[in-house]
Amino acid sequence: MIGFLRGTLLEKEAPNLMVEVSGIGYEIQMSISSFAHLPTIGKEVSLYIHLATRDDGEFLYGFINKEQRSLFRALIKISNIGPKIALAILSAMEPNVFAQHLANNDTSALEHISGIGAKTAKRLLVEMRDKISEWETTGIKIDQTISTPMRDAISALVSLGYKPHEARHTLDNLKEKNLPSEDLIRLALKKIK
Repeated sequence: MIGFLRGTLLEKEAPNLMVEVSGIGYEIQMSISSFAHLPTIGKEVSLYIHLATRDDGEFLYGFINKEQRSLFRALIKISNIGPKIALAILSAMEPNVFAQHLANNDTSALEHISGIGAKTAKRLLVEMRDKISEWETTGIKIDQTISTPMRDAISALVSLGYKPHEARHTLDNLKEKNLPSEDLIRLALKKIK
């Protein structure tokens, strides 16, 4: 079983990349948010790997850290959650943010992720609640006094690599705050850059 790869990054086009290790090119899929942590093509990259074997082939999924891989593995054990939806969750939020949404019973944040409806969000809440401690860190804490779009925007910015306080500060300084999360994220990214 392949659990870790270190090699040269040959190609990257989200959500796929290719890493060469000892003359062999490994095709790997990963979350969109993880692409921000990849080096430039031709540089060395280290990834934690999950190998999935199905009837139509073997597939490698790559992760920046063990927490992401752990969450991915827990997610794909839940019925109707496959690798595609698990990667969508990891693209939308870091494991500690996901754990915080579970701790806060915040299914609305999960329902905003492509492929997850109300029933699936509730199932995630029920089936994964006892595993929250695996992904909780001292990272972002979700403030229940702010709107759901604002919380979603903070989660998205954190998953893109911004510090929680930087994301919150930028969003707090926007003139218009009563917007959908997509608009808040777009405006915040313009201000941060």
